[in-house]
Amino acid sequence: MSIRFFVEKVVLFLLFIVALYVTLSTLGNMTFVDVKKVYAYESVTATDVHKLPRVNEVDSYVPKKTFKNKLERKKYISSEQIDGPKTLEEAIDFSQYPKKRVVATGYTAGVESTGKSPGHPQYGITYSGVEVRRDLYSTIAADLNIFPLGTILYIPGYGYGVVADIGGAIKGDKIDLYFDTIEQVYDEWGKKEVDVYVVKEGNGNVTEVDLQTLNEDEALQVFREQIR
Repeated sequence: MSIRFFVEKVVLFLLFIVALYVTLSTLGNMTFVDVKKVYAYESVTATDVHKLPRVNEVDSYVPKKTFKNKLERKKYISSEQIDGPKTLEEAIDFSQYPKKRVVATGYTAGVESTGKSPGHPQYGITYSGVEVRRDLYSTIAADLNIFPLGTILYIPGYGYGVVADIGGAIKGDKIDLYFDTIEQVYDEWGKKEVDVYVVKEGNGNVTEVDLQTLNEDEALQVFREQIR
């Protein structure tokens, strides 16, 4: 390799480095010195914290655009800074659905509500054949002449209910809301007269797959913690 060829290669390489530096400086609004200082500031360890420059010194040599971007990025990913609906009532306009006034009571799978104890083969099984559940979409009982099996209601203060069961005392404009324990029935509900919203009228059938699909709706998972 000739000396001239080697010199040309070195010159071309240096020109490339200069061009790259100019480009980065223009786009990032930072100089080589700034980069070194920012790197030193961000990579400092706890034992070297005394070596950090004072805040006014950092601000003087790190472009404001860099700090602004970092602050905005941290603010964006902080869940405390993101505004959004806290309840289903805030997230969904239920006034778009038909409304009906009903008397709502609570029930459990236990003997106090169904006459069945845990050892009974039909314990926890609704009239439709699905198991009772308290979830984003819970099983509820209703008069099937008013609300057919599979009807989805929204009950303020309770959540979504899917008609899957019946009851001897549930006739006319009455519904029964499922809870896991009798204590929850008394403490969280009792007996109320409420306006419920008919989100979807049932077709006379409801399956475990239907309930599972409804409860896996990704858009509603943020409200799961509201279910007691």
